Amino acid sequence: MAKEKKGVRLEHISKIYQDPKTGKDFYAVHDTDLEIKPGSFVTLLGPSGCGKTTTLRMIAGFESPDEGEIYLGGEPINELTPNKRDTAMVFQSYALLPHYNIFDNVAYGLKLRKMDKETIKQKVTAILKLVGLEGMESRMTNQLSGGQQQRVALARALVLEPGVLLFDEPLSNLDAKLRVTMRTEIRRIQQEAGITAVYVTHDQSEAMAISDQIIIMEKGIVSQMGTPQEIYYHPKNKFVADFIGEANFLEGKLTAKNGSAGTVDVMGHAVDVADVSHLEAGADATLVIRPESATLADEGQLPCKVILSTFMGHYQNYHVMVGDTLVKLTEFNPKNKKIYNVGDEAFVSVTADNIHVL
Repeated sequence: MAKEKKGVRLEHISKIYQDPKTGKDFYAVHDTDLEIKPGSFVTLLGPSGCGKTTTLRMIAGFESPDEGEIYLGGEPINELTPNKRDTAMVFQSYALLPHYNIFDNVAYGLKLRKMDKETIKQKVTAILKLVGLEGMESRMTNQLSGGQQQRVALARALVLEPGVLLFDEPLSNLDAKLRVTMRTEIRRIQQEAGITAVYVTHDQSEAMAISDQIIIMEKGIVSQMGTPQEIYYHPKNKFVADFIGEANFLEGKLTAKNGSAGTVDVMGHAVDVADVSHLEAGADATLVIRPESATLADEGQLPCKVILSTFMGHYQNYHVMVGDTLVKLTEFNPKNKKIYNVGDEAFVSVTADNIHVL
C-alpha cells in the first residue's frame, strides 16, 4: 500500500517538561537512540509516564524534541509540521467526523489533497475492502460498533499511503474480546500493506502478539529493544523481566564457571545455569525463572514448601516458598501428573537452559 517503506531513526532525542507542582524541569524522554526498520511493526511499551506516548508524538510532529534529531527514511524531519511528514496517526479516540458517512470519513484526507473523484473512489474502495468494511460506505459513523469505528480510523490513515503508520493506544476503548480480534486485524492489515508501524500500548500481551520488535521504556529511557522472544527469555534487567509476563527472582552467588555455563549457589543449594558469560566467578547473580519454565517434583535443585495449590483447568497453579522467597509455578496439562497439596514438601526442578541470569 505504501509508496515506499520507510524506517524511523531517533538520534539522542530528549524532551523536557516542567513539573507544574515543583516548577522544576524533568526529562519525559532522555537521550534516546532508536532504529525502526522499514516494513516492521514496532511497539513502544511501558507503564504510565515512561515516555512512550511522548516519543510517538515527537515522531508524528505533535511535540518537538528539545535535543536530538528524528529521521524518516533518511530525511531529518524535526522542522516539518505533522501534515508535511510522511506519517499518519490512528488515535485512541478515533477522531471520526460524526456528520460524515464511512466513505466521506475515509476520503477526507484525499479531498484535502485535491485528488480527482475517480481516484478517490478507487483508493477508498480498495482500503475499505482491506479493513473489512466493503459495502458499508454509506453507513454513518454513529451507527457503528467500536470495532467498526476503529476500522474506519485505520482506513482513513492507510488511504493516505503514509511511509509510517502511528498508533496511540488505539484499542483501549474496546472490550477485552474485541481488543484481541482487532489487534489481530491490525497486524494482518499492516503485513498486507507492508507498511512500517509504530504502536504505543501499556498492554504487554497486546505487544507480544503483534510486534516484530518491542521497545520497553522506563522513566524516559529505553530499557531494552528486541523481539518478543528476546524480551521474554533474555530480559536485560529486573524491570524488563518483571514487566513482561510473570517472573520469579532468586538471589545467589556464582560459585563456579565452565566456559559460558556455571553453577550458582542459592541458599546453600547448587543450581546449574547455561549462560553466565557476562559474570565473573564469585559475583552476585539474580536468577530469573518463568512460572511455566519450572516444575514441582519429588527431586530437584531447590527444596520448597507448597503454600497454594489451585486447579485452573488447563494448568495447576502453585505458590511455593523456597526459604523465605515466594516462587510461582504454572504446571500445564496437570491431568496425569502428581498434584501437590498445601503443606507438601517438594522441590523446584528447572533445567539450566530455562534459567536466565541477570
